[in-house]
Amino acid sequence: MKIGVPKEIKTNENRIALAPSGAAALVVAGHQVWVEQGAGEGSGFSDQLYLDAGAQIAPDAEMLWLQAELIVKVKEPLRAEWPRIRPGQILFTYFHFAASRELTDAHLASGAICIAYETVAQPSGELPLLTPMSEVAGRMAVQEGAKYLEKLYGGRGVLLGGVPGVAPAHVVVLGGGIVGSNAARMAAGLGARVTLLDVSLDRLRHLSQTLPANVQTLYSNRHNLLEQLTSADLIIGGVLIPGAAAPKLLRAEDLKLMQPGTVIVDVAVDQGGCFETTRPTTHEKPVYIVDGVLHYAVANMPGGVPRTSTLALTNATFPYLLQLASKGWQQALRDSSALRFGLNIIDGKITYRAVANAFDLAYTSPENFL
Repeated sequence: MKIGVPKEIKTNENRIALAPSGAAALVVAGHQVWVEQGAGEGSGFSDQLYLDAGAQIAPDAEMLWLQAELIVKVKEPLRAEWPRIRPGQILFTYFHFAASRELTDAHLASGAICIAYETVAQPSGELPLLTPMSEVAGRMAVQEGAKYLEKLYGGRGVLLGGVPGVAPAHVVVLGGGIVGSNAARMAAGLGARVTLLDVSLDRLRHLSQTLPANVQTLYSNRHNLLEQLTSADLIIGGVLIPGAAAPKLLRAEDLKLMQPGTVIVDVAVDQGGCFETTRPTTHEKPVYIVDGVLHYAVANMPGGVPRTSTLALTNATFPYLLQLASKGWQQALRDSSALRFGLNIIDGKITYRAVANAFDLAYTSPENFL
């Protein structure tokens, strides 16, 4: 199969969907790999490394999209890329359709086969292709939050870990999944006082046994959340409903309960955000202020550490990419229930229920196409 790896065009997105090692393995398996010129440079991978791996370099995006039967990306195709998508072409990337009706409509109209990393799901419920970027984003959320707590950036001027005789910062983490547990562990490691909220008692029991002693777990409800806001220095939102829009846990009026200079980091921004006042930002302009509270809502946080992120993403996506390329999408989805969950749109039909529900559109079972 002809596999295309375009250069990401989202603002300050330096990741690439396939490391040279992945390209080499696909070539050995008998596939053609086309990489757009310069696509790997942001992650430290030169065109020569891809040539050495047996890939071919496409001089521009137009040629690459025209050649490829299967496009593998990091982020959703942007408006400039939509005209390049053709019916029957396989797109394998992060889509987050439920956060954008316009994006959904464009891909419905394209006739393409859209398989979303974020909804590929194991029988256990694990989301194997979302996990590595959630790990990166959870850890980055603490780094970025700690930075913007500095007075220079408009924060409260609080050191996350404090010093002897001075209390550490209070970090509140919403959601105990991959993002939340990584954020809590990172913040605790830096010496902060951490409160983690989740609605699953089983998950809270597990986290209370595995996270450091300076992490307190708390059942997530409206009362408990509001109680934590008054003393929070940094709030990290990491709640997830697979494929669906994130629930709004923080309302606009809640900001008035917070101390001026509090920082909130909404890792759920890709799915619409879990704070009512969230709007997507970029690495170039990552923060804005509402009612004295700093909002960090970069929609591609792991793009800030592209080398680490590209390698972690390739490790996770490659086995599924190889199945799609070697078996064809239909047989690969028949053989893999995990990949079947990844199918979001095909031939103008929505095949993932949470996306259909987000816009009150018709849902079609993936089985109809297999």
